[in-house]
Amino acid sequence: MKIESAKRQTFSSQVVWTLLARVLMAGASVGTSLIVARWLGAEGLGQFAVLNVTAAIAVQAGCAGMPLAGTYFIAQNRTTALRVWANAFLFSFVAGGALALVIGGLATMNPQLFGDIPLPLVAAVALSVPFQLANLFALHILLGIEAISRFNLLEAASPLLMFLNAIVVLMLAGGGLLALLATNTAALASLTLLSVWVIRGSTKHIEAAEPMRLDGVLFRRMARYSLKFYILMLAPAVLFRSDLLIVKYFRTAAEAGVYSVAAQVATMLMLVPLAISTVLFPRVAADDDAEGDFACKVTRHATFVILLLCAATVPLGFALPVIYGADFAAASVQLFILLPGVFLIGIQSVLVQHLNATDRTNAIPLFWITTLAVNISINLALVPRYGARGAALSSTVSYALIFLLIVWRFQSLTKKSLSAILLLRRTELSELLNFGRLPASPELKSNSSTRSIP
Repeated sequence: MKIESAKRQTFSSQVVWTLLARVLMAGASVGTSLIVARWLGAEGLGQFAVLNVTAAIAVQAGCAGMPLAGTYFIAQNRTTALRVWANAFLFSFVAGGALALVIGGLATMNPQLFGDIPLPLVAAVALSVPFQLANLFALHILLGIEAISRFNLLEAASPLLMFLNAIVVLMLAGGGLLALLATNTAALASLTLLSVWVIRGSTKHIEAAEPMRLDGVLFRRMARYSLKFYILMLAPAVLFRSDLLIVKYFRTAAEAGVYSVAAQVATMLMLVPLAISTVLFPRVAADDDAEGDFACKVTRHATFVILLLCAATVPLGFALPVIYGADFAAASVQLFILLPGVFLIGIQSVLVQHLNATDRTNAIPLFWITTLAVNISINLALVPRYGARGAALSSTVSYALIFLLIVWRFQSLTKKSLSAILLLRRTELSELLNFGRLPASPELKSNSSTRSIP
């Protein structure tokens, strides 16, 4: 019982601290977009958002599922952490450098691809891709060794620095978008250096840890395993972000800027499920929860909280034009169209971690490919005529589709009923309303002798 109680406290505290970090990150991101919107207008915010989305998709395309594979291998055996990091660091700059050249080359050879966004702006963002990729690997390595506090600090540092840059560059120095993007890239480079130091300190107490060096055998094992997760990481990134690029391509940067505000609020609503799923994956990967009992308990709590958050967001939606300015009035309706889909995709993001962590992902790439195809088809049909509202509707339909597919897959493997997955039990509701902690993982055997590392 003491071990089970300790696991409950550990998991709950990790979720709480991760959620607090995500709230801080969201606040910084909102602050950045608000400053950009007020100082550069809807068009400037649209260019800023489109370029950041381009870099984010490039990072997910270039990582090839390797970060999640790194988390999995380290969770299985923490002694490999430094070798995973050595492989990841080299991979980041080789793959990231190639992606930066591709982005720059596309912008040079086909300027129409980015529309009215000048080439220097594209180049400033492209240069950040290798550093973003390295930072992504660093975060997943910290997850693998369950150094959640350091993970949270490092993850929160990026949006906080972007917010600080916006204050200094736009508000104080009176600079423009190019100066902001250049300082953001410099900040990401400094975070990469910080990541090296943090990982070194986080792994020095691992018992019998292997020395830091390149390991070709381990890299090939990671590469084979990562192929299972490539679609799982790339497709959601494209699904969540491609609609903004489509709005920019068919409409205007200003309309994309307005839609980015609605999309940002929707992203904020994902903080709770993302915080839970972040902590859930390494826990299930290291333990044996084949029946999905722990995942169901966590998903039930997440469903209840996400529902409350979506309901509480409605008043905020009406306030968006007041906060951002009259030019952003359309963001309210766009957000309301997104809300049902956000509720469903939030639940999915928690539940799917059970399938990822137990290596039962064979059907999931097909689910994501199908969902992405539906999403792009609806976007191409609706956005040219209806603009960002069509993009919001496409997202909600797509989120509902992937939710249904993941729930069906989970049920077919675990034989759990829909109520067991989604509906809180009376005792759980009572605990939650009384600020109870999230339910505990069963007392399960660890697969690694080094899991005592905090």
